[in-house]
Amino acid sequence: MTDLAIEARGLVRKFGGNFAINGVDLEIPKGEIYGFLGPNGAGKSTTVRVLCTLLAPSAGSAMVAGHDVVKHSAEVRIRIGVALQEAALDEKQSGREILDLQARLFGLKPTDRADRVSRSIELADLGDAIDDWVQTYSGGMKRRLDLAAGLIHDPEVLFLDEPTTGLDPVSRVRVWDEVRRLNETYGVTVFLTTQYLEEADALANRVGIIDEGRIVQEGTPTELKRSVGSDVIVVELADKLHQAADIADALGGVDDVTIGRRGITISTANGAGLVADVAVAFSRQGISPQSLTVRTPSLDDVFLRATGHRLTSEID
Repeated sequence: MTDLAIEARGLVRKFGGNFAINGVDLEIPKGEIYGFLGPNGAGKSTTVRVLCTLLAPSAGSAMVAGHDVVKHSAEVRIRIGVALQEAALDEKQSGREILDLQARLFGLKPTDRADRVSRSIELADLGDAIDDWVQTYSGGMKRRLDLAAGLIHDPEVLFLDEPTTGLDPVSRVRVWDEVRRLNETYGVTVFLTTQYLEEADALANRVGIIDEGRIVQEGTPTELKRSVGSDVIVVELADKLHQAADIADALGGVDDVTIGRRGITISTANGAGLVADVAVAFSRQGISPQSLTVRTPSLDDVFLRATGHRLTSEID
């Protein structure tokens, strides 16, 4: 019996001549929250759809909950829960009716169905609104109901495709709390796709960074940020980026320099001590930065170093 909840080898999905997924390898242990981080169009949602048996791979193989996603797709489906970007909820039903219907569709016995619906109502945390039509719910309420519906059959693996896109900050944090609780209380393996750096940092045990259909870096959030350095100096520039990078790279104490679209990022063990030297060196060469900022590394710095561009708009 494998200890892996998800395993993929050389996974490829093409649409015509375009590669949406281009050789993805995954090994995700049972009980882990795995963050799949990347911009729109990177291949996150396509990967989820292949792993959930909604799309067939063009090449490679994948196992979910111990079953091949192509050869044993029905076995995979009864062992997974799925919440895609758009909550698939009938707005003319109440939250309670949707949960009961979901339990019936999974063939649960009447006694089990009552227990599961009751537990899912608690998970959804909608209060008296559980008996209101879904069309009256806020975005955060719909997302929590969608999560609860996806868990009604006790899945081994839960796929969440950008679960907090479009939610306000308060609703986003509530969804985060719910994901943590599901993982810690029920041991559910969570595969979470996101384009929010703070979401991956807050929730994931490990993060895979995907760009243009390939995983370009993988590790715990702490490991990934530590790989950049103790500090980073973010230099915002309108021009002369390559000249600035060469000047910075020649300074002592610089570990790495990465060029973005609107500036450079300098990795160093001592940002506070180095920033003055950077400013002086630029001034001597006639380079006038729009800003110089010292801070600790973020996952965005990891993404920039791995891909050459940022997820956020800080200097991208």
